[in-house]
Amino acid sequence: MSWDQETLPQGDEKRTAVREMFDAVAPRYDRVNRILTFRLDVRWRKQAVRRLALTPGARIADLAAGTGDFCIDLAKDGLRPIAVDLSFGMLSADRSGAPRVQGDIARLPFGDGAVDGVTCGFALRNLVDLDACFAEMARVVRPGGRIALLDVGVLRNPILRWGHSIYFGKVVPRIGAMIGSDAAAYRYLPRSVAYLPPGPEMVAMLQRHGFADARHETLSGGITQLLSGTRAST
Repeated sequence: MSWDQETLPQGDEKRTAVREMFDAVAPRYDRVNRILTFRLDVRWRKQAVRRLALTPGARIADLAAGTGDFCIDLAKDGLRPIAVDLSFGMLSADRSGAPRVQGDIARLPFGDGAVDGVTCGFALRNLVDLDACFAEMARVVRPGGRIALLDVGVLRNPILRWGHSIYFGKVVPRIGAMIGSDAAAYRYLPRSVAYLPPGPEMVAMLQRHGFADARHETLSGGITQLLSGTRAST
């Protein structure tokens, strides 16, 4: 599968392509991320951890954990993260020291109500069936537990949206090629936003799956979006 194709992959093809892409970019992933986001990704994760609002010692499943950035921030807040990622390459590059497990968000390796919370950083658009994955998150989070999910946003201001599209469509692939040695993977980034439903639709999905107070908010002027909510008692 080539990320240079005009049509974005679907189904099992998407799952395989995403895993292979992240296996390939894992060694330079953190460095490229810091440069591409001007370190704003650090601020966004900290905001997500605050939205969890869980007490120290809570067990958190960090989904699509990558190289462990979210796990590090969770641990600094006194929480106990478990890293879950479909990419073995990413897990191999993990530097958080948290327990790690290779797994698919659609079939999490946890029992019902086994964790106090779930985090996920910039991976919702990579999921094959977002609604099914929200259902799986609801299954593993205990009643009263919390979720905080980050992903890229869609800017509403037309001028900002134009500038943002130039940056992600032209500049990001070049930086990815120079530093990450994989321009095609970084060309996928701006196109992959098309996978995401609008914020209200994602909130409705979460509410159907037991996160009755689910909310959607934008960060940094809409560059990033954050979904959060509490698992209701059943």
